[in-house]
Parts: sequence; C-alpha cells; structure tokens
Amino acid sequence: MDQSTSDDDLHNLALRQLSDYRRNNPGTCFSDAGFSLGIKAAYDLQDAISRLRMAVGENVIGYKIGCTGPGTTAQFGMQGPIRGTLFSGEALDNRTVIDPDEFCHLAIEGEMAFRIGADGQIDTAFPVIELHNFVFRSVKKSLAELIANNGLNAGIVLPGIDWQQSDKHIKESGKLSLVINDAEIGTAGLWPNQDGPISSLKWLSSNLRDFGLSLVSGQIVLAGTSLGLYPVKSGDVVKVSIDDRLAVECKITASQGSDSPL
Repeated sequence: MDQSTSDDDLHNLALRQLSDYRRNNPGTCFSDAGFSLGIKAAYDLQDAISRLRMAVGENVIGYKIGCTGPGTTAQFGMQGPIRGTLFSGEALDNRTVIDPDEFCHLAIEGEMAFRIGADGQIDTAFPVIELHNFVFRSVKKSLAELIANNGLNAGIVLPGIDWQQSDKHIKESGKLSLVINDAEIGTAGLWPNQDGPISSLKWLSSNLRDFGLSLVSGQIVLAGTSLGLYPVKSGDVVKVSIDDRLAVECKITASQGSDSPL
C-alpha cells in the first residue's frame, strides 16, 4: 500500500483494521506476507478508521503522542514521535476496574496529558494511565505499524476533576511515579522531552495540519512518557502519582470479578 493506493483499497483496509480492533485482535494485516505501509499511508489509514468510528456515533476527544520518551524509544527500537486518536467511549473514570480479556496483551503507561483551551493553547495538565493493545505483528517493528494501529492506544483512565482542572504542572516541574502492586516501577520527570508540553503541542498541531485536521478546545492530548510500557495482568493495581501524591489508579480484574469496586 502506497501513495497509489485507491480510496477503495484504503476503505477496505480500514474496515478490516476496525473489525480486528473490535475483536481484540488488532493489526492482522501486518502478518500478511509482503504487506507494507509507508508513514503517510499509515496516517491515512488511521484517519480512515477514525471516520468509520465517527460515522457510527463515536466521538474524537483528542490525540496521543507516542514513541518519544527514552523508555518507549528504547523498548520499541524506534524514534517517533507518532500520533494516535482518542475516543470518548474509551475514556474511563479514576479507580475504574478493567477487564484484561477486553484487550490484546494489555499494557499500561503512566504519563502526562494536557487539555486544549479556548485559545488553542494548553489550559490544564494532569496525569493519566494509558491502556494499550501491546502487539506488533510485523517481523520487524515499524513506525508505520504503530501509527496504523493508533499508537497501540486502547483507552485512557482519567484522574478526578480537581486534577483535570489544574494548570500547576504546565510549567512547574515534578516527579511522575508509576506503582504496580505497591512496587515502584519507575520515576521520571513529568514530560518526555526537555521543552515540556509546548513542544508536544507544536508537533501535534503541525502533524494534524498535514492531514487536514486540527485541535479543538476541550480536547485532551497525551504527551507521551519518560517511562516505559508495562504489561499487566488480572489482580494488578496500577497507580500514578506526582511528587508522591496519588493522582489516578485502576485495578485489573478478569471478567468474573470485573464489577467489584476498587
């Protein structure tokens, strides 16, 4: 698939990708012999899938930036950044209980997000837990596969409203910590680059503009993480803190116990 790919081919591939995603078996086309995709085509495919989802009533609530921090770039062996799309039905409340059987190799990231204000600039900044389908199917990992599979994104867990309305950490530094089952997995600065969230906003705005898209007031942007991507299993409790102050958490529980409170 390349720049000469027809609209029909793109549409059919988008239908396949979306069907795979909904069956918790994402990205099977990357297992096909001889299948390849360029970066632009991968974004075109991601956006075609987004249009299919919006056509049946799903709402885009923002975007993610991935493959930027030292943890994930080393883990994937690739240097981004890349962009993914966030949907309202996959934005979960703090302290939610997550069924790992609803994902493909569920993994999480603790990271910072920011919300776009009415002036198009960063209005608030807060931690989130990002959920992933952690699977690559190509013989060699590629940015194109990552992009076509929406940056592996499968949802986010948001903190409480007080955190979401805070502008403290737009400029103020801090220590982001990820804890799983009371064991500290990693600690790092809030943002995956030295320039903070402003450079992430600039890159994303440029990328979206290249594909005829733009940010809208109220949308959320996941800025990436300085930490890594971590597989989780039933029974795990995930917590993300800033300066040892708990911000957002979730519990991983298989279906037989998924209605239990955290």
